[in-house]
Amino acid sequence: MTAELLSQSLRLALPEVILAVGALALLMIGVFSGEKSAPLVTGLAIALLAVVGAMLVFMTGDGQAFGGAFVSDTFARFMKILALIGSITAMVMSMGQAKALELDKFEFPVLLVLATLGMMVLISANDLIAFYLGLELMSLALYVVAAFSRDNLRSTEAGLKYFVLGALSSGMMLYGMSLVYGFTGNTGFDEIATVLSSEERGLGLIFGMVFILAGACFKISAVPFHMWTPDVYEGAPTPVTAFFASAPKVAAMAILVRVVSEAFLPILSDWRQIIVFVAIASMLLGSFAAIGQKNIKRLMAYSSIGHMGYALVGLSAGTETGVSGVVLYMTIYMVMTLGTFACIMAMRREDGTYVETVEDLAGLSSTKPFMALVLTALMFSMAGIPPLAGFFAKYFVFVAAIEAKLYALAIIGVLSSVVGAYYYLRIVKLMWFDEPKGQFARVSGELRLIFGLSGLFVVAYVLIGGPIGSAASAAAKSFF
Repeated sequence: MTAELLSQSLRLALPEVILAVGALALLMIGVFSGEKSAPLVTGLAIALLAVVGAMLVFMTGDGQAFGGAFVSDTFARFMKILALIGSITAMVMSMGQAKALELDKFEFPVLLVLATLGMMVLISANDLIAFYLGLELMSLALYVVAAFSRDNLRSTEAGLKYFVLGALSSGMMLYGMSLVYGFTGNTGFDEIATVLSSEERGLGLIFGMVFILAGACFKISAVPFHMWTPDVYEGAPTPVTAFFASAPKVAAMAILVRVVSEAFLPILSDWRQIIVFVAIASMLLGSFAAIGQKNIKRLMAYSSIGHMGYALVGLSAGTETGVSGVVLYMTIYMVMTLGTFACIMAMRREDGTYVETVEDLAGLSSTKPFMALVLTALMFSMAGIPPLAGFFAKYFVFVAAIEAKLYALAIIGVLSSVVGAYYYLRIVKLMWFDEPKGQFARVSGELRLIFGLSGLFVVAYVLIGGPIGSAASAAAKSFF
């Protein structure tokens, strides 16, 4: 690579370069300042992510870098900004109660920054090798973060389960990539699409594609690769669970969109069958399995599985409208999820103990009316009740499916939404109509801010949704 090409590549990948250098600098600050430096490193990590996010907002240059392995376009910038918002919010959530949750170590924010760097590389990957490198950089940091509370048995178990199953999915994906490379002779997405357009696709290549999609579906916890999700969500500290449920899902969905909309677009009829099956299975399992859950974090795990199914409904259309629907869905889903987990973090008794059962929310409207109001708005939005943001998220993915003549998929999606509404409305009923089971401690300012802003977003989306929808459409145009 010539000096001029390297300079151009580094310019396009400048946010990632700054994030990588910043992560190393934060690690050195932590090492030389000692164990007491956790608040300082966390604050600097949030500032670093905010600076990188601002750079992405004002960056307009599109193009490919490092020989086509890395791509910068509107879609990549939009999804990166989403991932950064998720990471910053998770860090802010952890600040106030880091000591109580055993997250008061400088390594924690550094690991989140490294995971975010992996997500950004993943979102911009335009080559199977870059795809795998980004995925592993993200995953290795997440394995450690899941088991960060070493003295907590549930947290250690969550980390071990995630690591073992994650390693299995990583191996499957790598095998799939080797098959695709073997049958096409290329690792670049554009080159793979060119080969698939010009010749008959072989059975081995279809197997390779299936393995790659299986690995990506594991990361978004779609059925039948969802088995890690409830245990990890329940066992990991709540800020870590909030992080898992937001930013990595955005990155994994982004690369799934990119790989099927670029590399495998010529064989749309083949991958659509897989995506439709996974979408239906995820929606149904997410709707029915959550009904009997007593732990609210496990309930949110099954809710997350269902929401990934709805997002995949838009992707299965294989059109610009579908990709736009997926981008919009992930935006709204992330805001709703972060707001809900901020409310879950606020479920702390006066004696400092955290409670996690759904029943503990009983009578919340009489003890914490603002929190009850926000959580009600978020539950209604997750159920897809108009005119809240969640309704528009589901509306646009179902419209994309109908335009692609996937009528059965859209009908199943609507019916599973009706079933899923039950467990969201049950939480609302508990908060407003049952007797209080105890008083929660005073909610910290940062948690109040997070769930307040997310509640405002879902309620006011009908007024402010235009620019967000336009940005999602612009992002989808990157592929079509």
